[in-house]
Amino acid sequence: MFRSKPLFAGQPGLNRRVVVTGLAGAALIGVSVGGRLPPAAAQAVEVDLALVLAVDCSYSVDAAEFRLQMLGLAEAFRRPEIQRAIGNGILGRIVVALVQWSDERKQTFSVPWTLIAGGGDAAEFAAVLEATPREVAEGATAIGAALRYCAALLRTSPVSAARKVIDISSDGRNNRGIHPTVARDRILAEGMTINGLVILDEWPTLDIYFEQQVVGGPDHFVIAAHDYDAYGEAIYRKLLQEITGPGLS
Repeated sequence: MFRSKPLFAGQPGLNRRVVVTGLAGAALIGVSVGGRLPPAAAQAVEVDLALVLAVDCSYSVDAAEFRLQMLGLAEAFRRPEIQRAIGNGILGRIVVALVQWSDERKQTFSVPWTLIAGGGDAAEFAAVLEATPREVAEGATAIGAALRYCAALLRTSPVSAARKVIDISSDGRNNRGIHPTVARDRILAEGMTINGLVILDEWPTLDIYFEQQVVGGPDHFVIAAHDYDAYGEAIYRKLLQEITGPGLS
């Protein structure tokens, strides 16, 4: 399997660990560690979707709940339905990255951009997710700051993507930093989509809050899980809808 050198030069304050895997024979060569991807090389890899998974690590998320999020994501990428959905895309490949976040100063580019172009890639990515530790300290719930951070990653992703989506999960409302609507409106103006997965164990109407204050863009949606035990099935359904996209099956 082809594995490139790091491709993401990033924005100030962003972690520069980026690895694009999969897509055997892809022509991503001549890029120094930490260097910017030349425009010609960026255009050499086109994907159906660039997806940032943003995982809540705020005070309300304990160690067990964080682990349930990561296991739910891992199991989703192991499911044949997800792998078929990726393969059924126009190009049959996507790139995915994972961000952990809490307050306005705590976001980490936790799992770098990974290209998934088949069941083997998806299984390997699932294993990485399952083994990923919590890397962000507990903090307030800064949804707006998390959205802004994820949008910066999408702007600088080392591929050309037909769709750019932020997939943000949370069990609470924004209580620190830039308001979500401010961040959202700037992101939507760039043609990106924000989808939400909410856990309703603390805020029973959090799905309504996300609909009004957080999500937006082409074909956006919110999926709710009643508690963290239901997260796995909810994230599977969410990923399936995001990967399938409009007009695909």
